[in-house]
Amino acid sequence: MSTLRSHRQVTGLPTWDRCAVMGVVNVTPDSFSDGGRWFDTTAAVKHGLDLVAQGADLIDVGGESTRPGATRVDADEELRRVIPVVRGLASEGVTVSVDTMRASVAERALAAGAALVNDVSGGLSDPAMVPVVAEAGAPFVVMHWRGLLEGGNIPGTYDDVVSEVVSELHARVEAVIGGGVAPDRIVVDPGLGFSKDTEHDLALLAHLDRLHALGYPLLVAASRKRFLGQVLAGPDGAPPPARERDAATAAISAIAAHQGAWAVRVHEVRATADAVRVARAVEGAR
Repeated sequence: MSTLRSHRQVTGLPTWDRCAVMGVVNVTPDSFSDGGRWFDTTAAVKHGLDLVAQGADLIDVGGESTRPGATRVDADEELRRVIPVVRGLASEGVTVSVDTMRASVAERALAAGAALVNDVSGGLSDPAMVPVVAEAGAPFVVMHWRGLLEGGNIPGTYDDVVSEVVSELHARVEAVIGGGVAPDRIVVDPGLGFSKDTEHDLALLAHLDRLHALGYPLLVAASRKRFLGQVLAGPDGAPPPARERDAATAAISAIAAHQGAWAVRVHEVRATADAVRVARAVEGAR
């Protein structure tokens, strides 16, 4: 129990006695999951507040799609999308995470009230990111990442996906700490779906204990992803649309929570909020 609890504390963020629920607000016109629905600032802030009302503990605001094939937006456009939403949610007392690969966006978002930087590149995309996070003393999500190419993800080739992801994450975390980010402010994320096929994602979920062995709180971001679509595919092989993968997402949330994840990142909050609370109740009955 003490080990699980230690995995659930990140300096600079609230402490929850269970796996936290990170709700997603995509301020983008081309998200794979909810493209364009929350593109307007007012709608995005309202959606974030709705997710909190449904049980989200923190809200992850992103202005750039990282779906396979997405074209990068320029920094000014990302700032225009993200900063008013971060400011609006933070002003309502929401714990806000900013989902960005750009140091300039992270810096402005932290100044606007964000409490956490969630960089899918783990600081690799922008050399200024780690210094900005270190200077701000902000918590930082380090995701396993092998790069993005416009037109699709860099393919993932692994001999042993679990060992390689753990090793590469370890090396990246060491570099981030070397850049000045405090170890007690680091969260790791296996990067499900990023340069990974269905078999890779499932193997990582089956071995979350190996990721825990790194010694850092763990964020699991499986929500509506391609591998769930493939698991749920019908006899014709056709996956259900992204928004029909929420029950499967909640199942992953229960599994991740039971295995001691610090947080799960999801688009549809209510079912996952229930799932993590049930997992906590079962854990407490041991």
